[in-house]
Amino acid sequence: MAGSAPTLLIVDDHAPFRGFARSVLSADGFDVRGESEDGESAIRAVEELRPDLVLLDVQLPDMDGFEVARRLHDLDDAPDVILTSSRDAADYGSRLTEAHVLGFVPKHELSGSALEALTTKAN
Repeated sequence: MAGSAPTLLIVDDHAPFRGFARSVLSADGFDVRGESEDGESAIRAVEELRPDLVLLDVQLPDMDGFEVARRLHDLDDAPDVILTSSRDAADYGSRLTEAHVLGFVPKHELSGSALEALTTKAN
């Protein structure tokens, strides 16, 4: 992702949060390619848009973010995934460490630097 702005897909079932995340992350240099409101549409959007990174809410209406992350991990050229939630990381216990994700950012701490810290740590 170095060199150009990282491309991003935002997945959350609440439109106001998607708008907030788009504003914050665009201002912080991310190229927001799209938004999805549930897991199935997120998987389709990843296949179409091929983002570098997916900001993925844990609580979705059709499947949880852990299942979406698992399915994305199985794709060819899978994007990096960062989970987010209004709940604390401790609420998810070992599920976070076992998931195929770069990490977790609480919604109230969302920023470009928080995402960059996780992507830099992974590389």
